[in-house]
Amino acid sequence: MNIHEYQAKQLFRSYGIPAPDGKPAASPQEAERAARELGGEGWVVKAQVHAGGRGKAGGVKLTKAVEEVAGLSRALLGKRLVTQQTDSVGLPVHKLLVEKTYPIKRELYLSLLVDRGSERMVFIASAAGGMDIETVAHEAPEKIISILIHPAAGLQANQCRQIAYALGLKGQQIKALTGIMQGMYNLFLDKDASQIEINPLIETEDGDLLALDAKINFDDNAVAAHPDILALRDAEQEDAKENKAQQYGLNYITLDGTIGCMVNGAGLAMATMDLVKLKGGKPANFLDVGGGTNVEKVCEAFKLILSDRNVKAVLVNIFGGIVQCDIIASGILAAIKQVHVAVPVVVRLEGTNAEQGRALLNNTGLNLYAADDLTHAAEQVVALAEAAA
Repeated sequence: MNIHEYQAKQLFRSYGIPAPDGKPAASPQEAERAARELGGEGWVVKAQVHAGGRGKAGGVKLTKAVEEVAGLSRALLGKRLVTQQTDSVGLPVHKLLVEKTYPIKRELYLSLLVDRGSERMVFIASAAGGMDIETVAHEAPEKIISILIHPAAGLQANQCRQIAYALGLKGQQIKALTGIMQGMYNLFLDKDASQIEINPLIETEDGDLLALDAKINFDDNAVAAHPDILALRDAEQEDAKENKAQQYGLNYITLDGTIGCMVNGAGLAMATMDLVKLKGGKPANFLDVGGGTNVEKVCEAFKLILSDRNVKAVLVNIFGGIVQCDIIASGILAAIKQVHVAVPVVVRLEGTNAEQGRALLNNTGLNLYAADDLTHAAEQVVALAEAAA
């Protein structure tokens, strides 16, 4: 689960991580009032969306005239911001963050995440922070430093000093960075985060360190244990179909192809999508209906798939392990009739009672095809999708 920058900075402050003085705003009037209350000689107005690259997309506006804050806010609120991390539709801007500006001497990068390979938390830092950190990581990886945290020992002071020296910090700045890293570490553990990123972490002309930007992602599997974090969720920043899928215990991700995929099991779903691509097709979604699926879940799965107008054909790939294939076949038939599926549907069943299941699907009079193996099913659904297109 993602949260907005202003929410992340509120968490930062509660864990002793310094951030610029700022206030959220939902209207041009609130934004101008916030700027006047903050004081200073300059302000930045930031669109609050769950995506990076806002600055390059025009979602971050600077001004030294407080009278301009309302106009800049009006140009952002109610619009959809398209960045390099969104699709072509973009994300809605319903909230802004107004902050004082600070004289920046340097921009640094600091993040904390889980390294799956080592099964440990890892701090990643670079003296080359800012909007082009991805380019730095690709073209000059030697500028990136990483420190693994042993789960038994926790974050050590010498590890903080190691990163501080690598970033060229001195004196009190080393102490300040240690406090920031310890705050990030405690926040990560307390709230079951999956990533905390500060990009950039700035050094001001006075030598202070500030989290100029803040990004926090939380583990979806643990967020239910943190009602305070769950309350920060902004469903409007998420895919509506993916949210609806969660209500029925379905795992759904929207893609940009023409072949809807319905599979039981995440690994099998990915293998199915790979095979569709191999045969020249393009999946329209990732959809895992789970091991213990039923008629209701299959119906909702079809509704989700068919809500995408780009879908020209559907591939259902079910391995009957927990449930029997003949029961699944009956559910698929009931779902197709209930939802009034108009596009062709190819079904591949394997596992317990697979032959009985395929027999139920044959000669139904519906636009339904029972495949005897996955390769044949992928080839067939690609051909049907191409014909429909």
